[in-house]
Amino acid sequence: MSDHLEQETLDHLKAWWMRWGKLCSWGLAAVLLSVTSWNSWNHWQRRQTAQAEKLYEQFQQLADWPAQTGKKIDQAQVLHIVQQIESKFARTPYAQMTALAAAKVFYQAADREQTKAQLKWAIQHASDAEYQQLAKLRLASVLFDEKAYDAALKLLAKKPLEAFRALYADRRGDILAAQQKLDEARQSYRKALQAFSPGDPLLRMTKFKLDALGG
Repeated sequence: MSDHLEQETLDHLKAWWMRWGKLCSWGLAAVLLSVTSWNSWNHWQRRQTAQAEKLYEQFQQLADWPAQTGKKIDQAQVLHIVQQIESKFARTPYAQMTALAAAKVFYQAADREQTKAQLKWAIQHASDAEYQQLAKLRLASVLFDEKAYDAALKLLAKKPLEAFRALYADRRGDILAAQQKLDEARQSYRKALQAFSPGDPLLRMTKFKLDALGG
């Protein structure tokens, strides 16, 4: 009786395997492949981040060079490192950090074209919305200095994140005031005043600008 049951069980197992065995094998292979791919991707990401970090440290050393030595910055060398980070490691956090920091370096060196190029790169490629918003605000400021008022307003047209609401409204007020659109400027300054926290040091400056326009 026992032998008969064992044989019957084996027959059932064989039948089941004939029907479902290949499907199970394919499923197991897919799972193993997925795990392997995930581990490989994580390893690649860690390696990319480590390489980007080394380049970012080199960039920081170059950026600090004028303060440490009193000599002019080597803009060509800075640009070379920045382009390596942005082209090879665009998906790492260091790329967006480098773009914003490089924009400041080039601005201080009076290189407006590279300043704008780095800010535009951050707007298009930064993985964090905060970096994109900050890049837009800074690029709008550069365009404002160049009297490219319409282009600056276009950058600030979309509703920003809550943390940037006051700053965007304040800068829009500056641009509109420069265009002599005084009613719109007042309205924008009022929005900024409502959005600033009570202790923000910029609140007083915005109020001063609104008062200068007649409140």
